Amino acid sequence: MRRRELSEVSPAYDVVVIGAGAAGMSAALFSAIRGAKTLLVEKTGFVGGTSALSAGSIWIPNTRHASAAGATDSAANVEKYLQQIVGNHAEVALRAAFLKAGPAAVEVLENHSEVKLRAYVRHPDYRSELEGAVVAGRALEPLPFDGRLLGEAFKLIRPPLPEFTLLGGMMVDRTDIGHLLSSTRSVRSLWHSTKLFARYARDKASHGRGTRLVMGNALVGRLLYSLIRQDVDILTGASLAKIIREPDAPVTAANLTSEGVSREIGINGALILAGGGFNRHAGRRLASLGIEAGWSSVAPGSIGDAQDQALEIGARLSERDVSPAFWAPASIRRRRDGSQAVFPHFVLDRAKPGTLVVDSNGRRFVNEAISYHQFALEMLAKGKSAIPAFLIADAVSVRKYGLGMVRPGAWGARTAVADGYLTAADTIEHLALRLSIDPIQLRETVDKMNLYAQTGRDPEFGRGSTVYQNHNGDASAGGANPNLGRIAIAPFYAVRLYPSDIVGTSSGLVTDEAARVLEAGNQPIAGLYACGNDMQSIMGGTYPGPGITLGPAIAFAYIAASDAARRVSVE
Repeated sequence: MRRRELSEVSPAYDVVVIGAGAAGMSAALFSAIRGAKTLLVEKTGFVGGTSALSAGSIWIPNTRHASAAGATDSAANVEKYLQQIVGNHAEVALRAAFLKAGPAAVEVLENHSEVKLRAYVRHPDYRSELEGAVVAGRALEPLPFDGRLLGEAFKLIRPPLPEFTLLGGMMVDRTDIGHLLSSTRSVRSLWHSTKLFARYARDKASHGRGTRLVMGNALVGRLLYSLIRQDVDILTGASLAKIIREPDAPVTAANLTSEGVSREIGINGALILAGGGFNRHAGRRLASLGIEAGWSSVAPGSIGDAQDQALEIGARLSERDVSPAFWAPASIRRRRDGSQAVFPHFVLDRAKPGTLVVDSNGRRFVNEAISYHQFALEMLAKGKSAIPAFLIADAVSVRKYGLGMVRPGAWGARTAVADGYLTAADTIEHLALRLSIDPIQLRETVDKMNLYAQTGRDPEFGRGSTVYQNHNGDASAGGANPNLGRIAIAPFYAVRLYPSDIVGTSSGLVTDEAARVLEAGNQPIAGLYACGNDMQSIMGGTYPGPGITLGPAIAFAYIAASDAARRVSVE
């Protein structure tokens, strides 16, 4: 597959999709499966968007995978759970449409494409203490994919974050990590790890990075392979310059630009916007999110330009969200090539025994084991005293679990201290001084946490009090609480945490349950649809579980493509 030029694409299509993240790729794939002549347009040189950088988790309840895993659930149970969290921050009708379409979307993908999924064996909802939450069945993941099947098109996939790979390009998922950590104790794990390294050695020589794709890269690879097999035209390096529509009339065309060349493409059925949201928008970002772009871990193409074009013809943005974006605490480090690495601290360190987080006063302000979105919202609410916050761990914890970009086994700790990413000291008091924290206060905080580790109870913030929190702890550590452990063995380490926007924005174009973009009077703009982060989040700026952006993105891509198919009568 070679890169297409703007001049080479057809003058008209049934469906034009703007944005080649998972939402846009899914919308294009669903459209093609239904027989629509489809064009997929991506402004950057890569497909995959932020989805390619993610874990690839997909939150879609009540699929056949949940049933196969023995999970017992229902749409009513899911709605009960979501209502407690989302409330009136998003339309109930949109949630109902998602719960109905999600399982159907998965069926179509698996029956008519190379997208293959499975349920996580155990992946609790983030608010597991609430009625309606489950510990497994709702969160799906893509099966690993052999990128070599793509041939030259493999180069189109946005590479994963280097910090989430090993040896400069080998991707690993949760299963692989478990085997790697057990390779000295299990023959089965040693064999699994040996095969991983052998495969990667061959891939590195032939492709420059691993071709065994997992997590978000696996989802994107499977979508791309399916799109190629469906003969979807894929145009990279091109942007939406204007949506063509007469007043009170349907969308009839899109003006695209590429390398200074403009071309109007006719649209028979639908223009679907899936541009990734506005995390890197020059103006709206600061006004809505309130923090600088340097802390973002969202892909470069999410500049909100597709949304801007929709706003020009009467669309509007949602204003009901708890937060306009999705967040995680992240540490920041300068790479050798001068670029900046933003590393989200999801589950690998914050919730583990032997850690705590303090503000600039040396006091805890948050339950370290809550979900990354909740955690970062607490940072933002606390304000300057918690930005940055300090994640502190002792030598035992760092050896067992790592700390941010430092791997388990304390691999890379010396370099991290040398370049300033980590701060280290032989006593808690000296660590406090190096962080410009009151040493007496930090010592008092650590002593309290050590007491909580003995009793197994955190009376301040309830760390380790839910199934979700325990899942991310370490039950094998032998303590009274899998999320609590003593911070007692030198050297002591600290890494600075900043609130980082991840996976996209929650505030997006207001749509109806058919994914049709609405005008101010709540009337649909005929022929214009949105999905993914260009569409308002059905979660209203909350984060109920793993994959709550990708799940709705795929479901509403399916809904949009289905409605568009009816417009062009290709069914």
